[in-house]
Amino acid sequence: MEEVKGNLITVRTLAEDFRRLGLREGMTVLLHSSFKSLGEWVAGGPAAVILALEEALGEGGTLIMPTHSTDLTDPSGWSNPPVPQEWWDSIREQMPPYDPGLTLPRGMGIIPEAFRKQTGVRRSGHPLYSFAAWGKHADTVTAGHELPYGLGDGSPLGRLYDLDGVVLLLGVGHFNNTSIHLAEYRAGYPGKKEIAAGAPISENGARRWARFPDLEWSSDDFGSIGEDFEWETGQIRHGFVAAAPAQLMSQRAIVDYAVRWMEQRR
Repeated sequence: MEEVKGNLITVRTLAEDFRRLGLREGMTVLLHSSFKSLGEWVAGGPAAVILALEEALGEGGTLIMPTHSTDLTDPSGWSNPPVPQEWWDSIREQMPPYDPGLTLPRGMGIIPEAFRKQTGVRRSGHPLYSFAAWGKHADTVTAGHELPYGLGDGSPLGRLYDLDGVVLLLGVGHFNNTSIHLAEYRAGYPGKKEIAAGAPISENGARRWARFPDLEWSSDDFGSIGEDFEWETGQIRHGFVAAAPAQLMSQRAIVDYAVRWMEQRR
């Protein structure tokens, strides 16, 4: 019989690890995650992670995850792979519109994909940058997600900032810390550039291709921002959840820091 390596990971052990890291009942938490980083033996799979987080946060807490669907962007910007220019108009005319219940997230991982299907979870209406939320502030977080500047102040990231929530990086680094995009919208720095974005939406029962302004944002320096934030402020709590390295931080603190960092160094 082959020897089993690693420990059994359950809802109970995960909830204990989340509490040890600093999660408390009533918190509002934005999770970025890698399920594989937890280890091989998670009893219940991604559902166990979700239930453990909800247990740690309690009835007064709120859990948020990104469910972005960036494959609905304008085909003129596709590069991996690109598509022929003669296809662009057909794609804009025929691509199915964003549907919170039907549209798959892209590149978000298996935990958000399971989470968005949970009974009681709400998903915001942005065709490219939606977020899903459960708990006390789920409706507040997801309602009214504005089309222009989809990761700016009119987004769930702005609502998380208003609620003084926290960011939890589970097995991922600051490159995945979407809240730093909120700082990009707020900061003033040389080379800041607006673009014309587009995506298919449903409006009053009819499909249309919507066009809206956005930023040409970049996460290339997010790792440096996160490292400098920790070095200068010490405001990141580190720990392990099962085998996954985890970081917990105030979203307001890192967004405010990132605004200053960008204005000084970009």
